[in-house]
Formats: sequence, structure tokens, C-alpha cells
Amino acid sequence: MSDAMISRGRAFVGHWQKITLLLLVTVSVCWFFADTEVIALDPWSELGRMWQGFVHPDFFATENLFDALWQTISFALLGITVGLLVGFPLALWYQHPLIAALCSFIRAIHEIFWALIFLQIFGLSAITGILAIAVPYAATFARVFADILQQAPIHTLFSLPKGTDKLSAFIYGRWMHMYPQIIDYIRYRFECALRSSAVLGFIGMPTLGFYLESAFRQGRYEQGGALLILFVLLIGSIRFWAKPILLWLYLPLAVYFLPPIPVIDSQLIWRFISVDILPPMLQGQAFFTWFDADNLSKLFDWVYELISQQVFPGMIATLVLAFCALGLTHLFTMILLPLNTRLMMPNLIILFMRAVNLILRSLPEYLLAFVFMMLLGPSMLPAIIALALHNAGLMVFLMARQADNVSVPLTYLPRIDQYSYLVVPTLYPHFMGLLFYRFEVIIRETAILGMLGVMTLGFYVDSNFSEIRFSGALLLLVFTAGLNVAVDYLARRLLHYPRHRIQVC
Repeated sequence: MSDAMISRGRAFVGHWQKITLLLLVTVSVCWFFADTEVIALDPWSELGRMWQGFVHPDFFATENLFDALWQTISFALLGITVGLLVGFPLALWYQHPLIAALCSFIRAIHEIFWALIFLQIFGLSAITGILAIAVPYAATFARVFADILQQAPIHTLFSLPKGTDKLSAFIYGRWMHMYPQIIDYIRYRFECALRSSAVLGFIGMPTLGFYLESAFRQGRYEQGGALLILFVLLIGSIRFWAKPILLWLYLPLAVYFLPPIPVIDSQLIWRFISVDILPPMLQGQAFFTWFDADNLSKLFDWVYELISQQVFPGMIATLVLAFCALGLTHLFTMILLPLNTRLMMPNLIILFMRAVNLILRSLPEYLLAFVFMMLLGPSMLPAIIALALHNAGLMVFLMARQADNVSVPLTYLPRIDQYSYLVVPTLYPHFMGLLFYRFEVIIRETAILGMLGVMTLGFYVDSNFSEIRFSGALLLLVFTAGLNVAVDYLARRLLHYPRHRIQVC
């Protein structure tokens, strides 16, 4: 073979082909080890009952339906507001390594895990629901706002009058340039907060998720179908009812109609911080005795047992499930994307597919996995399908906008060969960057799906909380966050992709 032919072959197998091949090989290996067995005896019969429930929804079967809808909105709105109040100042100091590391750690822990932590302190109250959303969202806002403000042009600063104070220079020189992007991201993040608020119902908060879980668990699919339809309509109509001017009305109403907040027992908070979260061998002992040889030996044995029996098996299961979901997301997105762009489809089909995408991205992965687990049984397969469908819906929603703006020659015809040759190469770098950013989100969601019985890290975290072993739960959360941070770092190093351009949940 000549040197020219070898050179052409190497040129054909470029950067993105290598990454895609590496992804497919990794997914194939993980799929081989994944538990994808269908355990349900008659899934088609149950699916038929669910379908009948969606065809004939009962919108009057849920008591306090309006209250559940309003609480879903209230927790999301107040969580976003508190997150903004904390996240924006953090964004101004985000370049400090300690601030960046702290925010990275905080946002790596899923909202439902934050809810389980606050549940031990504040109980099943509104404070728990609001803080569970506000804390990770504040860290996310800090990161995204810092990245957005870095893109602001600096030439305006030189045109300001001499002696302009720093605050005015910041507002008029940087903030106002990026104001539309910031508002767009806040609006999108509010959609994410609505999904998070609904999921909090699965641990007892009075949102739509509480009634959804009860309806599906008891086989009342007419009620469950009605609730799902209402939730999708709630997400799909955000641009109509979530106007900025109306937020000044919604915020005081959200505070006024919150569930009663119980009296906070400071002794309970102090006990949780000073006793409950400590390893068992250190509880009730004076600080100077912690470093005794006997205590250190017991602490080492405790940590070693927890890592060997829970952390390592949970990490392996989390990565196996996450890679399988990532590969299926890649496949679903590549199939659905040409059905959602005007370069391939007429407007009527696009309108229908946009409705399908709205449903897929509106339904939280936890809820989808719960439904699929009722159909297919307790294995990794329901979680993989749920993660892939939700993330594919989000990716298609974002990529379809770019696909519609791709410049094609006048001779272009809406055929799959021309689409693959002229459109896909233009979109693919951003597509892969978006896919690997979603991998970080998939890792987070994979962890909480353990609460449904899949033995990921979330399964062990939930078990420790259920057994009132808070020290073990917190140590597992540290490893969960560390895994998420490591995956995010490796993905960005692999792709060399500017993550601030991606605005996803």
C-alpha cells in the first residue's frame, strides 16, 4: 500500500470518528455486562392498560389537584430565586479555584439527594423542597453566568466616562451585553426546576410527583395519565404564563401559599451536624480521642468496608448503566434529528415531532424509569431506556435549531444521503460536545435511579439514609460527586469543547 493511500486512510478516520468508535466499543462492552433482562410476566397487557389510561384520562380523580400544581410551581420558582440570589455573587468570584471546586462538588449531587439530607434537618417541609433545588442550582448558575460574562466584549468599558464606579462599569460594560443570554438560560433552568420539583414528590413533597407515583403504583392509569398530560402542558406553556412581569405576582403568592413551616429545632440541627453525620466509632466521643490508635483503626476498617462493599460495586453499576444510556441516546438522537429539521421534513411532520420531543424532555427520567420498571421489571433496562429517551428529546430539541440554520447548496434535496453528507458533518462536533455534556447529567440521574432498586451508587445512598446511617450516606455522596466531577473533566479534555456554549439541564 502506498504512502498516499495510507495518508488518505488516516485522514478519513479523523478526530470525531475515533471518538465515536471509542464510544461504540465502550458501550458494547458495558451492554454485555449490563442486566437487561425483562422480568415482567406480561408487559404488553400492562402497557395496554396504561394506553387506555392516557386515552381516557380522569382529570377529576386527584384531590387537591390545583394545590399540587401550584406547589410544583412554587418550589421551582422559590428554588430558582434563592439559587439566583446565591449563584450570581458566586459567579463574580468563580475564577477562584476554591469557589470553582466547591460549586463543582455541589452541583454534582442530585437535587433528590440534597432533599434527603435536608429532610433529616427540616423534615418534610417546604424548606426542604426549596433548598433541595436552590443549593445545586446556585452552583450551576455560578458556573454558567461566569462563562457567559467571560464572553462579554470589553470595548464598552473603555467608552465609559472617567471615574465610573465598579458596579456601574460592570452593569453597563458587561452585564447588559449578555443580558439576553442570561435571561434565556434562567427561563430554561426554570423548566428544569419544574421537573426537579415534580420528582421531589417521590420522597413525599406535596407536588405532582407524589400523586403520580401513587396513581401508577396503584394501577390507576386514568388518574396517572391525566397528571402526566397536565405536567407536559405545564412545561410546554411556560412561555405563555412565565412572563418576567408576572413573576412579581407569582413570588409573593408562592410564599403565601406554601405549606405550613414547622418550628425548626436548633438542637436537632446541631445533633445532625455534630453526631449523626460522624462515623459510628466517633459518635459520642470527645474530639481529642478521635485520633487514638484504636479509633483510627476502626475508622479505617469502616471506610474500607464501605468502599469495597458499596462504593466500588455502585460505581461499576453506575458507569455501566450510564454508558449504555449514552450509547442509546446517541442512536435515538441520530434517528430523531432528521425528523425534526426543515431540511428533511415538511412542516406538518415537524409539528408532530416537536410535540413528541416536548413529551420526552418534559417527563423526568426518574418518572419514566418508574413507569418502564412497572412494564419490564426491576433491571437496568428500564433505567437505560428512560435516560436515553429523555436525553434524546433534549438533544433533538437543541440540535434541531442548528440543523435548520445549516447553509446548504441550492441543489440540495431532502434525502438521507445528502443530509448525511452535507448536514451531519457540520452538526457533529457540537452534537458530540452536547452528548458528552449530557453524560455528566446521565451520571447524576443514574445515581438517583438506584432509589428504584437498580444497584447504582444511589441505591446504596438511599439504603444508608433509610437505615439512618447518615455518615455512610454522606461518604457515598462524596464519591458520587467525585465520579461526576471526574467524568465531566475527562469528557471536556477528550473533546476540547467549550462547555459554556451548551445550555442544557
